Amino acid sequence: MTIAISILGGLIAGSFLNVCIVRLPEEESIIRPGSHCRSCNKEIPWYHNIPLLSYAILRGRCHWCSAPISLRYPLVELTTAVLFALLAERGFPPRELCIYLAFCSALIVITFIDIRYLIIPDAISIPSILVAPGLAYVAGHLSVTDSLIGIAGGGGLLWLFAWLYEISRKQEGMGFGDVKLLAMIGGVEGWQGAFFSIFAGALAGSLVGISLLAARRGKRDTAIPFGPFLAFGAITYLLAGDEIIAWYFGFPR
Repeated sequence: MTIAISILGGLIAGSFLNVCIVRLPEEESIIRPGSHCRSCNKEIPWYHNIPLLSYAILRGRCHWCSAPISLRYPLVELTTAVLFALLAERGFPPRELCIYLAFCSALIVITFIDIRYLIIPDAISIPSILVAPGLAYVAGHLSVTDSLIGIAGGGGLLWLFAWLYEISRKQEGMGFGDVKLLAMIGGVEGWQGAFFSIFAGALAGSLVGISLLAARRGKRDTAIPFGPFLAFGAITYLLAGDEIIAWYFGFPR
């Protein structure tokens, strides 16, 4: 029952995250106006806005003008539902689970915006950094000190990497948005989560970069957004970080 409720909640949340992904980069309100077609501007009734189901029934096209609807919409809804179910299955205490659901929702929005626009919106990262120590105090999933160290250590470490890259290569290789994102991750997951995220993200990013080069779909200087890989590392840490660390270092679980 818990998993079923989590999936349903994830589908509903994913529908709202799609609104954020579309509107935040355009600096539009995520509240008003209501859902509408971006092509013909017609308002979308609720029965055309049911997660996954409406996309399938409408065959991926607007009911009014037949403009194609991006596949991103059902992808975000499905991703959010699966992630909510996985987090619920981990058995976190209720207050901790609520924080992680909101945190991973923010990471999903950041991921899709960074892929499309190569930016990480301050409207998500900065407020998250500011409230993270307070959430740690309320939920008790880590100490306030660990949250503050995670913010300073995560953001500081990535800033150092970016500065060293710029000095050695004479060009900017990482935006400051990534620095704020890792500070946000550190604020929620502590310094352990921040360090895990940067190394897991770097590994995943390297594999993707090598794959693009091998497929001749990219060059050595091709810009690849790092935010999605940091988000991948942060989510992996929540779902299996302890097990991966224990396996790597050979510690008993």
